[in-house]
Amino acid sequence: MAIKPPQRGNQTSEADIQSSYSRLIARELGLSARQLPKLLCGTGLNVKQFLIEDSLLSVHQQILILRNALTLSERSGFGLRLGSRLTPATHGVVGVVAYSSPDLLSALQAFQAFLPTRASFIELHLHQIDDRLECIASFQVQLDEDIERCLAEAVIKSFFEIGEFIVGSPLYETDVYFRHPPPPYQDFYSDYLPGSIHFGCAQLKLTFPMALCRVANASANNENYRLAFKQCELMLARLQNHKPNYQTLVKKLMLSHPTGALCEEEAAAALFMGKRTLSRKLKEENSSFRQVRDEILSRRAATYLRDTQLSVEAIALLLGYHDTASFRRAFKRWFVMPPVQYRKCNGTDKLTS
Repeated sequence: MAIKPPQRGNQTSEADIQSSYSRLIARELGLSARQLPKLLCGTGLNVKQFLIEDSLLSVHQQILILRNALTLSERSGFGLRLGSRLTPATHGVVGVVAYSSPDLLSALQAFQAFLPTRASFIELHLHQIDDRLECIASFQVQLDEDIERCLAEAVIKSFFEIGEFIVGSPLYETDVYFRHPPPPYQDFYSDYLPGSIHFGCAQLKLTFPMALCRVANASANNENYRLAFKQCELMLARLQNHKPNYQTLVKKLMLSHPTGALCEEEAAAALFMGKRTLSRKLKEENSSFRQVRDEILSRRAATYLRDTQLSVEAIALLLGYHDTASFRRAFKRWFVMPPVQYRKCNGTDKLTS
């Protein structure tokens, strides 16, 4: 499978970076909950928002968190240590594609294609030069020297984590090229990165022998790979074809929670804003939290009535209604008829309630 990565300009304001990476930063620093405000200083985030599982950060927020982390870290080589935590499993469904891939080349191709779904400001390009594969990474925003060095260390080390998982041994045959000059702690690099290391280069680059890239992955799982790859394609298609709006973001949050369970306050918190701000932004899109919620609930209610033999009482419970009467009233508001009549009209009158 192959897919062409999208062409993107600089994006610094949209929230599209998984916050799970920053929670790994907090763990590497050994921060307690009381200490987290130091890591979040200047980001506009509070601890409760930061700890929401599926929340997203903007590039600006991510860079500030890295800046604060470097200030808080008492040991050199923070980027290398952070990269050691970036195992395939930390990359969500993209990581599933990687660790179930047939070989290292397939895993790297997946990261090249699907990295925009995890962190849009990092681009990855792969080139075969004679008998070696060049893996070139670049950052699409301006960065201070120490931030760029930290990110470069973390990105390169994360690719070693993926490669060593797939190949099953240290990647001694690699060459690593960093743009930054040798740091004072350059002797630490060999503890984290096997192979040859070069500083002061024109590009941030990692090269592998093609023979190594084609070594069969002992943990390959064709079914997992196929399913995860398809899911990543869908995620990327949504990213490329739909302009992000707050209706879409709220729908995504609702679909990631039990039906009907997400309240407006929780949705606003996950998007790092107040309830009133979210309400205003939805209003600007001629929508509201209730409208988005009703759209999801009504579609699911109609599907249950058409395609299952579940009773109306059971459907009401599945949709989060505490009593059937409330569900009936809502359904009549959506479809101008009660659930039983809807079922009859759609040819699935197998049960009555």
